[in-house]
Amino acid sequence: MSVPQISPREARQLAEHGAALVDVREAHEHAQGMAEGALAIPRAELERDPDRHFPDRSRPIVLICQAGGRSLLAAEVLQRVGYLQVSSVHGGMNQWSAVGLPVSAPAPDIDHDFHERYARHLLLPQIGAQGQRRLEAARVLVLGAGGLGSPAAFYLAAAGVGHLRLVDNDLVERSNLQRQILHVDADIGVPKVDSAQVRLAALNPRTRVEAVQARLQADNVEHLLAGVDVVIDGADNFPARYLLNDACVKLGIPLVYGAVHRFEGQLGVFDAGRHRGQAPCYRCLFPEPPPPEAAPNCAEAGVLGVLPGVVGLLQATEAIKLLLGIGEPLSGRLLHFDALSMRFRETRLAPDPDCPVCAPHVVFPGYIDYAAFCAGAVAT
Repeated sequence: MSVPQISPREARQLAEHGAALVDVREAHEHAQGMAEGALAIPRAELERDPDRHFPDRSRPIVLICQAGGRSLLAAEVLQRVGYLQVSSVHGGMNQWSAVGLPVSAPAPDIDHDFHERYARHLLLPQIGAQGQRRLEAARVLVLGAGGLGSPAAFYLAAAGVGHLRLVDNDLVERSNLQRQILHVDADIGVPKVDSAQVRLAALNPRTRVEAVQARLQADNVEHLLAGVDVVIDGADNFPARYLLNDACVKLGIPLVYGAVHRFEGQLGVFDAGRHRGQAPCYRCLFPEPPPPEAAPNCAEAGVLGVLPGVVGLLQATEAIKLLLGIGEPLSGRLLHFDALSMRFRETRLAPDPDCPVCAPHVVFPGYIDYAAFCAGAVAT
C-alpha cells in the first residue's frame, strides 16, 4: 500500500480535525519557521521510537518536510510498523509557503546566512549544526597559495572553516594560472596571498583569511603554526616540507601532505605528534630527500593543470574530517593517484621506530638547516 501524498491545504484541514501534523526536518530547519500547528520531531527521532510520540497507531498522522522527500520516506517507515493513517505533504514546506498557508515565526536569534549557506552540511548527521559550528571555530594553516593550496583553501572556505592562515611569499605569474585557481590574469605581479584573500573573501565572507607573505623558516615556523588545528602542506620544496613536518610533530598538529609530479599525485596524513609510535611522520616516508632528478619541481618537469586540483581537494577533505573527528583519516596510509590511468592505489606506511623526530623515545632535536640538509642528502 502506497503512502497518500496530499496537498498542503488538505494537510491543514486534517490537522484542524485532529490529525497530528509533524515536521520531520532537522532542528536547525525548525528554527527557521514551521507550518502553523506542526510538531517538531526530526525524522531520525521519529523513526527510532514512533510509539513514544504516537502510542495510538490509529490516529491520523500527516508528515511534512522541506520538499516532500523525507516526509514520504518517514511515512513509509511508520506505515510498515503498523500506523494506519499516515500521509505525506506533497511539495513540503516549499509548497505550503507557496500557497500562502500560515507559518510560525523564525526563532528571534536565527542566523539566516549560516542556515542558508551551510544547508547541505546541516542535513548530514555527521556534521549538523554542531559540526558546522566546530568548523567555524577551527583554524587551518595552508602553506602555499599555489597549485595545491588553491583548491584546498577554496573548499575549506566554502565549507565554513572559520580562520584560514595562508602563507606564501611568491607573486602571481602567468604560468601559475593553468592550475592555481585562486588567481586570475589581473593578479599577475600581485602577492599570491593577497590575490587569494580577495577571492576567498568573495566566496565566503564568514571565513577570516589571514594573508601572510613570508617564507617558512625555522625562526618563524612556530609563530605561523600558533593556534592552528590542522596544517595543509602545499609546499613545492623539500626544506619547507621537512621543517613543517618537524614543527607539527613537536607541536602535536596533524599535517595533511600532498605532492604532484607531471601526471601523478600523492596524499597522506601525518599525525605522529599526537600519536607517537602509532602514526608516522613525513620523515618516516622520506628519511632523506630524494635527489633532484627523482623529484623535479613543476617548473622543471611540468604538471597536468587539473592534477593539483584533485590532490588539493583530497587534502581539504582530510582536513575537514580531522576537524570534525569523522570518518577514517588517511594516517598510516599513502594514497597514490595516476591521472593517465585514472587509478588510485594505497600504500601502508608504518611509523619508523628509529625516526629521529617522531620515535616515542626521541626528545625533539631542534630545528636544523633544512636547506643544507636537503643539499647534503643530494650530494651523497
